[in-house]
Amino acid sequence: MNLSSWYKKSAPLFTAKESKSILHDFFVYGKEGLTINPYNGCHHRCGYCYATYEWSPEFYDRIYAKINATDLLYKQIRSWKKNIINPVMIASATDAYQPAELKYSLTRKCVEVLQEFEIPYYVFTKSSLIERDLELHKRYSNNCFVVWSITTNNEKIKRVIEPGTPPSKSVFRVIEKFCKSGIKCVINIDPILPLITDSAEDISSILDTANDIGVEYVSGAILRLRYDIWERMKYILQTLKIDNSIKFYEKIFKFKDPIINLKINLNAEREYSVSIMKFLEWELEKRCMKFGYPKLNIKKISSSSFIKNKKNMVSLVDFMK
Repeated sequence: MNLSSWYKKSAPLFTAKESKSILHDFFVYGKEGLTINPYNGCHHRCGYCYATYEWSPEFYDRIYAKINATDLLYKQIRSWKKNIINPVMIASATDAYQPAELKYSLTRKCVEVLQEFEIPYYVFTKSSLIERDLELHKRYSNNCFVVWSITTNNEKIKRVIEPGTPPSKSVFRVIEKFCKSGIKCVINIDPILPLITDSAEDISSILDTANDIGVEYVSGAILRLRYDIWERMKYILQTLKIDNSIKFYEKIFKFKDPIINLKINLNAEREYSVSIMKFLEWELEKRCMKFGYPKLNIKKISSSSFIKNKKNMVSLVDFMK
């Protein structure tokens, strides 16, 4: 596998594009919901990323901005046929606050639309750039929350596994501001990387920092392997010079290197996974923190729900587009 497209110091290119839709159904671990991804591709270059796949060969090198996202979101919400709208995840297959957001502000515009229609939402990000929209989320704090993906506090490891992300200290500084503003915040330790970020010291360091700044909720999960992810993980393990790491991965994920075009995710063996997750939950209990996410209300739709102002009214302009 040619890793040059992943492990690269140069910034990706930004390209504007029009999309056919912006609000999509998604299913994760048996749960269903809705998601918005204002961008295709991601600046952060995480070696373990699940969103990289055959459908997105330029994922790390070219960021596509869906410049008609706001118009699409208005249209999809106004034409909603069901009697409920589930909370919307922003974003499931990219980072909504990666550097492209400074140029296009698509995430901010989509959030403004969701707020206008009183639809609950939650944001997934690794970025400190979300600080720009602190006041925007604060005014809607009763109907949203923010999830920060934190894999490690060790900057030497962080530069190898996710070289495009900001330092953990700068991210935690922003999280603290959100907590103090009354916005519900979650730390998501996902993925936990075997032999890299799964030690008691690594996990406890994240929990201690989160607890000190007022984070109440923490979630986490063990790495899942796919053939392309494994090729990048091998590079990471070799770069970090971890002895016998490939054999250890073969053992706990029950495969034989190389994984040849296996298009399913491999889960770590139960004994390993249970031991890590029990440790995480025990450490949370000691700190009086909660495992999981806050609950958001489902938006119930009435005949007049989406007729709030002229901006939402169907007019002749709608039929001319």
